[in-house]
Amino acid sequence: MTDERTTDPTALAHPVRARILAHLRSSGAATSAEVARALGTNTGVTSYHLRALGAAGFVTDSPGPGRRRVWEAVADPWQESARAEDDPEAAELGAWLEHDLVDLFAARAHRHLETREATPTPPGGTGAPDVTGLQEAGVLVSAEQAASLRAELDAVLARYRRVGQGTPGAQRMVAWTALLPVDS
Repeated sequence: MTDERTTDPTALAHPVRARILAHLRSSGAATSAEVARALGTNTGVTSYHLRALGAAGFVTDSPGPGRRRVWEAVADPWQESARAEDDPEAAELGAWLEHDLVDLFAARAHRHLETREATPTPPGGTGAPDVTGLQEAGVLVSAEQAASLRAELDAVLARYRRVGQGTPGAQRMVAWTALLPVDS
């Protein structure tokens, strides 16, 4: 299901915020301390940026045990709101965000390729290292068919977002999708 709330793409202009949001989208809900440890930042910086992302509509927080706040990504930052054609500044920022996403993907993909042989399947795991990796498939589609394909891919990913919750041996994975014209 797509979140239809309006988000402010300018909130992602800071690289730490883009990384925080990417972390929450791929790793799930976390406290600011957990995000800070994962990204190698301090909790003060992380808390500040999480609040800014919350004010912009990209994350939401809920009370955790004690005084802890648990943050979760709620919107896709690389949707049309970040590519507003009627706002040149938003369009420029949207382009920067997309390039940042490609850089993040490349870094994660390279890291995976370099370490996948050494990554054991967790006890009771699903054999996930055998199904990870990159795949390319060419399709021939009209603009309307491409939109339908995008919607179907989004629906499949939404269906699997939490399907392994509570399953012994389940592990978090990130799925990247990119529909790119071959001839451009």
